[in-house]
Amino acid sequence: EVQLVESGGGLVQPGGSLRLSCTASTFTVNSYDMSWVRQAPGKGLEWVSSINRNSGNPYYADFVKGRFAISRDNAKNTLYLQMDKLKPEDTAMYYCAADSKFWLPRSDPEKSDFAFWGQGTQVTVSS
Repeated sequence: EVQLVESGGGLVQPGGSLRLSCTASTFTVNSYDMSWVRQAPGKGLEWVSSINRNSGNPYYADFVKGRFAISRDNAKNTLYLQMDKLKPEDTAMYYCAADSKFWLPRSDPEKSDFAFWGQGTQVTVSS
């Protein structure tokens, strides 16, 4: 059974930083296009960032460009999302997802757009 396990969420003040991690089992993180998707309370899924499995190139939604950075460590089989200059509107459950039907993933994806999902990690930005 494929598993993606996220960690690193928490409560942070505006302007602060967090680093999310996503560890994969049964496959390597460079064998699929990997993504971060978030869901704010009462809202739908929102694509945040992806990393291409072949090139390793990162892609970002406009609202996180210059603030977030996606990366992967193949030796640790882990995907990361470094989040800096956090804003209250970044408050959401953040999910790691793999193997999107679309490249780039849709800005407002559906659950069925990705083959694999993690359980999510909560990020709360508040003073």
